[in-house]
Amino acid sequence: MAKKSAAPIPDGETEIRILDAAKAVFIRRGTAGARMQEIAEEAGVNQALLHYYFRSKEKLSEAVFRETAGRMLPALLTIVGGDMPVIEKIDRIVDTYLTTMSQSPFLPGYIISELHHHPERIPQLVGQATGGDISAIARPAFEKLEKQLASEARAGRMRRMNAAQFFVNLLSLCVFPFAAQPMLRAALGFDDEGFAKFIEQRRKELPIYIKAAIAP
Repeated sequence: MAKKSAAPIPDGETEIRILDAAKAVFIRRGTAGARMQEIAEEAGVNQALLHYYFRSKEKLSEAVFRETAGRMLPALLTIVGGDMPVIEKIDRIVDTYLTTMSQSPFLPGYIISELHHHPERIPQLVGQATGGDISAIARPAFEKLEKQLASEARAGRMRRMNAAQFFVNLLSLCVFPFAAQPMLRAALGFDDEGFAKFIEQRRKELPIYIKAAIAP
């Protein structure tokens, strides 16, 4: 009687390689157009091993999003809803976002691709990354920020701003260089080192720009 072949032993290095390959393929194709065989080839593993680790393309997509956005989204909401002054929140949000994106520069492209190819998955993926309903988690954080902004405006320290507008303006200025990275590389002649230096310079200059923009 033939013996059944033993299941492969889980290997952290292989799992990371698969996740990195999936990121690359999801950006190129979107999750709707991605194929497990292409991801397996990108990772240098056979398709059976890919299914052993993640079972399906949907599970792999969830893992990719959770592994990246799952670190950043809760961190940003913690800052938004924290007790630190608004001026300090600007510094912290810029630093947190640029640090995370420098480590996972594919993420804006992946999210944009998901919005284009598979928009109904974004609320589900965000909920899985944050461990719950994103609106329920974000609401108290933005209520706190709204009160802080109103207090700063009454004190004459900054102009009156809506919390959602303030946050989206701030986040947009952080995300654009990563979302438009191919265009910036071509237009400004950045290689990897040049782009990294640009982001480090932006880490210092962006908070100054934002604080000047919200001054009364």
